[in-house]
Amino acid sequence: MTWPVNVRGARLGAAAILAALVPLSLGVGAGASGRVVYQTTRHDAGTPNSDNVTINPKSGAVVSYGDSAITYTVPSPALANLGKALYMQNCASCHGTQANGVPASGTNGAYPNLVGLGSATIDFWIESGRMPAADPRSVQAMRRPPRLSHDQALAVAAWINSLQPSYPAIPSVNVKGANVAAGAALFALNCAACHTIEGDGDALALGTFAPSLRHVPATQVAEAIRTGPGNMPRFTGNLSDYQVADIVKFVTTEIQHPRNPGGLGLGGLGPVAEGFVGLSLGVGLLALLGYWVGERDRSE
Repeated sequence: MTWPVNVRGARLGAAAILAALVPLSLGVGAGASGRVVYQTTRHDAGTPNSDNVTINPKSGAVVSYGDSAITYTVPSPALANLGKALYMQNCASCHGTQANGVPASGTNGAYPNLVGLGSATIDFWIESGRMPAADPRSVQAMRRPPRLSHDQALAVAAWINSLQPSYPAIPSVNVKGANVAAGAALFALNCAACHTIEGDGDALALGTFAPSLRHVPATQVAEAIRTGPGNMPRFTGNLSDYQVADIVKFVTTEIQHPRNPGGLGLGGLGPVAEGFVGLSLGVGLLALLGYWVGERDRSE
Protein backbone atom coordinates (compact mmCIF):
# COMPACT_ATOMS: atom_id res chain seq x y z
CA MET A 1 0.00 0.00 0.00
CA THR A 2 1.55 3.28 -1.08
CA TRP A 3 0.00 5.29 0.61
CA PRO A 4 -5.56 23.32 6.94
CA VAL A 5 -6.18 28.34 9.72
CA ASN A 6 -9.66 29.74 9.43
CA VAL A 7 -9.66 33.08 7.59
CA ARG A 8 -13.13 34.21 6.63
CA GLY A 9 -13.49 36.26 3.49
CA ALA A 10 -9.97 35.54 2.29
CA ARG A 11 -9.50 35.96 -1.43
CA LEU A 12 -9.08 32.68 -3.26
CA GLY A 13 -5.82 33.70 -4.91
CA ALA A 14 -4.19 34.40 -1.56
CA ALA A 15 -5.72 31.23 -0.14
CA ALA A 16 -4.16 29.13 -2.88
CA ILE A 17 -0.73 30.65 -2.27
CA LEU A 18 -0.95 30.11 1.48
CA ALA A 19 -2.23 26.57 1.00
CA ALA A 20 0.80 25.80 -1.13
CA LEU A 21 3.31 27.34 1.27
CA VAL A 22 2.02 26.68 4.75
CA PRO A 23 0.92 22.99 5.00
CA LEU A 24 2.54 21.14 7.87
CA SER A 25 3.61 17.53 7.28
CA LEU A 26 4.23 15.64 10.51
CA GLY A 27 5.90 12.31 11.12
CA VAL A 28 4.06 9.10 11.92
CA GLY A 29 5.09 6.35 14.28
CA ALA A 30 6.82 6.22 17.65
CA GLY A 31 10.00 8.08 18.54
CA ALA A 32 12.89 6.90 20.66
CA SER A 33 11.14 8.14 23.78
CA GLY A 34 8.17 5.89 23.05
CA ARG A 35 5.90 8.94 22.62
CA VAL A 36 3.73 8.76 19.53
CA VAL A 37 5.25 11.27 17.11
CA TYR A 38 1.86 11.90 15.54
CA GLN A 39 0.47 13.24 18.81
CA THR A 40 0.23 17.00 19.15
CA THR A 41 -0.41 19.34 22.06
CA ARG A 42 -3.87 20.19 20.74
CA HIS A 43 -6.64 18.37 22.64
CA ASP A 44 -8.81 17.76 19.59
CA ALA A 45 -6.45 16.93 16.75
CA GLY A 46 -6.92 13.26 16.00
CA THR A 47 -4.99 11.73 18.89
CA PRO A 48 -5.99 10.31 22.28
CA ASN A 49 -4.84 13.36 24.20
CA SER A 50 -8.49 14.30 23.94
CA ASP A 51 -10.50 14.82 27.12
CA ASN A 52 -12.83 11.99 26.03
CA VAL A 53 -10.84 8.74 25.95
CA THR A 54 -12.23 5.23 26.49
CA ILE A 55 -9.77 2.65 27.86
CA ASN A 56 -10.19 -1.11 27.95
CA PRO A 57 -10.05 -1.85 31.71
CA LYS A 58 -8.46 -5.27 31.17
CA SER A 59 -5.76 -4.48 28.63
CA GLY A 60 -5.34 -0.77 29.29
CA ALA A 61 -5.48 -0.14 25.53
CA VAL A 62 -7.26 2.84 24.00
CA VAL A 63 -10.63 1.81 22.56
CA SER A 64 -11.87 5.19 21.32
CA TYR A 65 -11.30 8.89 21.79
CA GLY A 66 -12.43 12.22 20.40
CA ASP A 67 -15.08 14.85 21.02
CA SER A 68 -18.48 15.99 19.78
CA ALA A 69 -17.09 16.66 16.30
CA ILE A 70 -15.22 13.40 15.59
CA THR A 71 -15.01 10.09 17.42
CA TYR A 72 -11.98 7.92 16.61
CA THR A 73 -12.37 4.17 17.12
CA VAL A 74 -9.56 1.60 17.26
CA PRO A 75 -10.46 -1.65 15.41
CA SER A 76 -11.13 -4.51 17.81
CA PRO A 77 -8.08 -6.70 18.53
CA ALA A 78 -10.43 -9.68 18.12
CA LEU A 79 -10.26 -9.03 14.36
CA ALA A 80 -6.47 -9.34 14.23
CA ASN A 81 -6.29 -13.05 13.36
CA LEU A 82 -8.69 -12.63 10.45
CA GLY A 83 -6.81 -9.49 9.45
CA LYS A 84 -3.51 -11.33 9.36
CA ALA A 85 -4.93 -14.00 7.04
CA LEU A 86 -6.42 -11.35 4.74
CA TYR A 87 -3.16 -9.41 4.79
CA MET A 88 -1.11 -12.47 3.79
CA GLN A 89 -3.47 -13.12 0.89
CA ASN A 90 -3.72 -9.56 -0.42
CA CYS A 91 -0.82 -7.43 0.81
CA ALA A 92 2.21 -9.52 1.80
CA SER A 93 3.50 -9.98 -1.75
CA CYS A 94 4.52 -6.31 -1.76
CA HIS A 95 4.68 -5.17 1.87
CA GLY A 96 6.21 -8.37 3.23
CA THR A 97 4.96 -10.85 5.78
CA GLN A 98 5.95 -8.50 8.62
CA ALA A 99 4.25 -5.48 6.99
CA ASN A 100 7.62 -3.73 7.00
CA GLY A 101 7.79 -3.12 3.26
CA VAL A 102 10.29 -5.91 2.58
CA PRO A 103 8.84 -8.62 0.32
CA ALA A 104 10.38 -12.10 0.24
CA SER A 105 12.02 -11.49 -3.12
CA GLY A 106 12.62 -7.75 -2.68
CA THR A 107 14.91 -5.28 -1.00
CA ASN A 108 14.51 -3.09 2.05
CA GLY A 109 12.47 0.01 1.24
CA ALA A 110 11.07 -1.38 -2.00
CA TYR A 111 7.54 -0.81 -0.69
CA PRO A 112 6.11 1.32 2.14
CA ASN A 113 6.56 0.14 5.72
CA LEU A 114 3.11 -0.16 7.31
CA VAL A 115 4.24 -0.76 10.88
CA GLY A 116 3.49 2.26 13.05
CA LEU A 117 0.78 3.67 10.81
CA GLY A 118 -2.54 4.35 12.45
CA SER A 119 -5.55 2.25 11.53
CA ALA A 120 -7.10 5.24 9.73
CA THR A 121 -4.28 5.09 7.17
CA ILE A 122 -4.80 1.39 6.46
CA ASP A 123 -8.57 1.78 6.33
CA PHE A 124 -8.39 4.71 3.88
CA TRP A 125 -6.26 2.90 1.33
CA ILE A 126 -8.27 -0.32 1.43
CA GLU A 127 -11.76 1.19 1.53
CA SER A 128 -10.99 3.65 -1.27
CA GLY A 129 -10.02 0.68 -3.45
CA ARG A 130 -6.48 1.91 -4.00
CA MET A 131 -5.11 -1.13 -2.22
CA PRO A 132 -4.50 -3.92 -2.95
CA ALA A 133 -2.93 -2.15 -5.93
CA ALA A 134 -4.10 -2.97 -9.43
CA ASP A 135 -0.59 -2.12 -10.67
CA PRO A 136 2.10 -1.82 -7.95
CA ARG A 137 4.40 -0.11 -10.49
CA SER A 138 2.03 2.80 -11.20
CA VAL A 139 3.08 6.29 -10.09
CA GLN A 140 -0.17 6.83 -8.20
CA ALA A 141 -2.86 4.39 -7.15
CA MET A 142 -6.26 5.06 -8.66
CA ARG A 143 -9.50 5.10 -6.71
CA ARG A 144 -11.69 2.13 -7.65
CA PRO A 145 -14.33 -0.15 -6.12
CA PRO A 146 -12.83 -1.75 -2.99
CA ARG A 147 -11.62 -5.32 -3.28
CA LEU A 148 -12.20 -6.00 0.42
CA SER A 149 -15.35 -5.34 2.40
CA HIS A 150 -15.62 -2.80 5.22
CA ASP A 151 -15.28 -5.48 7.89
CA GLN A 152 -12.28 -7.00 6.10
CA ALA A 153 -10.61 -3.60 5.92
CA LEU A 154 -11.13 -3.18 9.67
CA ALA A 155 -9.61 -6.62 10.26
CA VAL A 156 -6.47 -5.84 8.25
CA ALA A 157 -6.15 -2.50 10.07
CA ALA A 158 -6.55 -4.31 13.41
CA TRP A 159 -3.71 -6.73 12.66
CA ILE A 160 -1.29 -4.06 11.42
CA ASN A 161 -2.14 -1.88 14.41
CA SER A 162 -1.43 -4.83 16.73
CA LEU A 163 2.19 -4.83 15.52
CA GLN A 164 2.71 -1.31 16.89
CA PRO A 165 -0.37 0.55 18.17
CA SER A 166 -0.46 3.99 16.55
CA TYR A 167 -2.79 6.84 15.65
CA PRO A 168 -5.00 8.21 14.24
CA ALA A 169 -7.75 5.65 14.67
CA ILE A 170 -10.70 5.45 12.29
CA PRO A 171 -12.83 8.63 12.48
CA SER A 172 -16.60 8.96 12.59
CA VAL A 173 -17.59 12.53 11.76
CA ASN A 174 -20.59 14.35 13.21
CA VAL A 175 -21.48 16.52 10.21
CA LYS A 176 -24.84 17.55 11.70
CA GLY A 177 -23.11 19.82 14.18
CA ALA A 178 -20.59 21.19 11.67
CA ASN A 179 -20.53 24.66 10.10
CA VAL A 180 -20.60 24.49 6.30
CA ALA A 181 -19.66 28.18 5.86
CA ALA A 182 -16.55 27.75 8.01
CA GLY A 183 -15.79 24.56 6.09
CA ALA A 184 -15.94 26.44 2.78
CA ALA A 185 -13.42 29.03 4.02
CA LEU A 186 -11.10 26.34 5.39
CA PHE A 187 -11.36 24.33 2.17
CA ALA A 188 -10.50 27.37 0.04
CA LEU A 189 -7.46 28.11 2.18
CA ASN A 190 -6.10 24.60 2.64
CA CYS A 191 -7.44 22.31 -0.09
CA ALA A 192 -8.52 24.23 -3.20
CA ALA A 193 -4.96 24.86 -4.41
CA CYS A 194 -4.69 21.17 -5.36
CA HIS A 195 -8.25 19.82 -5.49
CA THR A 196 -9.65 23.05 -7.09
CA ILE A 197 -12.40 25.10 -5.53
CA GLU A 198 -14.97 22.81 -7.19
CA GLY A 199 -13.33 19.69 -5.72
CA ASP A 200 -12.78 18.10 -9.13
CA GLY A 201 -9.04 17.53 -8.62
CA ASP A 202 -6.16 18.57 -10.86
CA ALA A 203 -2.81 17.45 -12.20
CA LEU A 204 0.30 17.81 -10.04
CA ALA A 205 3.95 17.13 -10.87
CA LEU A 206 5.65 13.99 -12.25
CA GLY A 207 2.48 12.25 -13.40
CA THR A 208 0.65 12.60 -10.07
CA PHE A 209 -2.67 14.30 -9.45
CA ALA A 210 -4.98 15.53 -6.70
CA PRO A 211 -8.06 13.27 -6.97
CA SER A 212 -11.64 14.39 -7.35
CA LEU A 213 -13.62 14.63 -4.12
CA ARG A 214 -16.89 13.53 -5.72
CA HIS A 215 -18.52 10.44 -4.20
CA VAL A 216 -16.01 10.24 -1.32
CA PRO A 217 -17.60 9.23 2.02
CA ALA A 218 -17.23 11.49 5.04
CA THR A 219 -14.98 9.02 6.86
CA GLN A 220 -12.50 8.88 3.98
CA VAL A 221 -12.41 12.69 3.70
CA ALA A 222 -11.50 12.92 7.39
CA GLU A 223 -8.97 10.08 7.08
CA ALA A 224 -7.25 11.81 4.18
CA ILE A 225 -7.01 15.09 6.11
CA ARG A 226 -5.53 13.39 9.17
CA THR A 227 -3.20 10.92 7.43
CA GLY A 228 -2.04 12.72 4.27
CA PRO A 229 -2.17 10.02 1.58
CA GLY A 230 0.26 10.27 -1.35
CA ASN A 231 1.44 13.86 -1.92
CA MET A 232 -1.12 15.31 0.45
CA PRO A 233 0.22 16.84 3.69
CA ARG A 234 -1.03 15.63 7.07
CA PHE A 235 -3.20 18.20 8.79
CA THR A 236 -2.83 17.50 12.49
CA GLY A 237 -2.09 20.20 15.06
CA ASN A 238 -3.01 22.98 12.64
CA LEU A 239 -6.64 21.78 12.33
CA SER A 240 -8.94 20.86 15.19
CA ASP A 241 -11.51 18.09 14.97
CA TYR A 242 -14.20 20.77 14.73
CA GLN A 243 -12.50 22.36 11.74
CA VAL A 244 -12.04 18.96 10.06
CA ALA A 245 -15.75 18.28 10.57
CA ASP A 246 -16.55 21.66 8.99
CA ILE A 247 -14.47 20.77 5.92
CA VAL A 248 -16.04 17.32 5.69
CA LYS A 249 -19.52 18.84 5.79
CA PHE A 250 -18.64 21.30 3.03
CA VAL A 251 -17.18 18.54 0.83
CA THR A 252 -20.05 16.11 1.36
CA THR A 253 -22.75 18.75 0.81
CA GLU A 254 -21.78 21.76 -1.30
CA ILE A 255 -19.12 20.01 -3.41
CA GLN A 256 -20.78 16.63 -3.83
CA HIS A 257 -24.32 18.01 -4.11
CA PRO A 258 -24.05 21.54 -5.57
CA ARG A 259 -27.25 23.57 -5.57
CA ASN A 260 -26.27 25.89 -8.48
CA PRO A 261 -28.54 28.80 -7.45
CA GLY A 262 -27.40 30.76 -10.55
CA GLY A 263 -28.85 28.22 -12.97
CA LEU A 264 -27.03 25.54 -14.95
CA GLY A 265 -23.98 24.15 -13.14
CA LEU A 266 -22.21 23.24 -16.40
CA GLY A 267 -20.47 20.38 -14.65
CA GLY A 268 -18.60 22.65 -12.23
CA LEU A 269 -15.94 23.49 -14.79
CA GLY A 270 -14.93 26.66 -12.99
CA PRO A 271 -15.45 30.41 -13.57
CA VAL A 272 -13.19 30.71 -16.64
CA ALA A 273 -14.73 27.83 -18.58
CA GLU A 274 -18.23 28.70 -17.45
CA GLY A 275 -17.68 32.37 -18.36
CA PHE A 276 -16.49 31.34 -21.81
CA VAL A 277 -19.59 29.21 -22.34
CA GLY A 278 -21.82 32.03 -21.12
CA LEU A 279 -20.08 34.57 -23.35
CA SER A 280 -20.26 32.31 -26.39
CA LEU A 281 -23.94 31.59 -25.90
CA GLY A 282 -24.75 35.21 -25.08
CA VAL A 283 -22.89 36.72 -28.04
CA GLY A 284 -24.20 33.96 -30.33
CA LEU A 285 -27.80 34.59 -29.35
CA LEU A 286 -27.36 38.35 -29.75
CA ALA A 287 -25.81 37.83 -33.19
CA LEU A 288 -28.72 35.63 -34.26
CA LEU A 289 -31.21 38.14 -32.89
CA GLY A 290 -29.48 40.99 -34.72
CA TYR A 291 -29.43 38.99 -37.94
CA TRP A 292 -33.15 38.17 -37.56
CA VAL A 293 -34.09 41.82 -36.92
CA GLY A 294 -31.99 42.96 -39.90
CA GLU A 295 -33.55 40.44 -42.26
CA ARG A 296 -37.03 41.35 -41.06
CA ASP A 297 -36.46 45.09 -41.61
CA ARG A 298 -35.10 44.48 -45.12
CA SER A 299 -38.07 42.33 -46.08
CA GLU A 300 -40.47 45.09 -45.05
